[in-house]
Amino acid sequence: MRALRGRRVERVPVWLMRQAGRYQPSYRALRRRVSMLELCKNPALVAQVTARAVQDIDADAAILFSDLLLPAEPLGLFLSYEKGEGPALRPPVRSAKDVDRLKEVDVPDALGYVMEAVRQTRLALPTDIPLLGFAGAPFTLAAYLIEGGGSRDFALTKSFMTHEPKAWHRLLEKLARVVAELLIEQAKAGAQAVQLFDSWVGALGPSDYKTFVLPHSRAVFRALPKGLPSIHFGTQTATLLELLKQAGGDVIGLDWRVSLSEARRRLGDTPVMGNLDPALLMAPHPHIRGEVRRILKENRGRSGFVFNLGHGLLPQTPFENVVHLVECVKELG
Repeated sequence: MRALRGRRVERVPVWLMRQAGRYQPSYRALRRRVSMLELCKNPALVAQVTARAVQDIDADAAILFSDLLLPAEPLGLFLSYEKGEGPALRPPVRSAKDVDRLKEVDVPDALGYVMEAVRQTRLALPTDIPLLGFAGAPFTLAAYLIEGGGSRDFALTKSFMTHEPKAWHRLLEKLARVVAELLIEQAKAGAQAVQLFDSWVGALGPSDYKTFVLPHSRAVFRALPKGLPSIHFGTQTATLLELLKQAGGDVIGLDWRVSLSEARRRLGDTPVMGNLDPALLMAPHPHIRGEVRRILKENRGRSGFVFNLGHGLLPQTPFENVVHLVECVKELG
């Protein structure tokens, strides 16, 4: 928590995005019995897998096991997870009328199981392990709703954004309200920090981000209570770093496509988090150790740094390599 606030720490703290996931034998065994949605909606199981991940790899923080698409259901869409295909959302939002048909969301009621999971997870964790809540950013949620799932080029999203700008802004305003309330409620339930995931925002250039996204991400961060540490994370954001900082967040999460030293130069004293390529965790242990050393060297001992990946852990990552990574950060950091 001190690192998130830019304060001096004895060593660099480390946790990993998707540290509860398919690389763990225990998680794979659980998922053979329950679906993704069944797991997300079962607070006791969420607490179990979130706490188990911290225990397995000796991470310095926990991030709630959840899914950023959970708000889609109370908005009125059907959410499913197709094997090998990822999430699917029906019907997609592709017109102004579709936006207007979206339901108003009572977050504490419709997503109450998320807050109960936060409460149970906080009780399951050691008192010295911070718990992070999270939510998907308005742009990334909108992209999923419009595309009906993932996308390589987000052509439908960009088309809607430019052809229906008024409907686009209504959509993102609606999503920003839901996201902000979800983060606030998680904090009330016991999350000590929150992260806004804008996973797909790197699909945009700076001009479109500034016009179509920045006001809505900023609205989320401005709604958060003072004193609640917040992380703003996106991928492929090398051209957007200054704009992400303008949008808000106490900490900027980095992916591996921008060097830590360059990001530090451009962001000034803003704390940062990152930025190991998760695919490099398939490498031999000496290579992983070398990458940890390189990233720590780029930080040059500056305060306000949390070691993490540049995106989530890949399912095929060897479990022992994840353990080795955390050991290296704790030894060298």
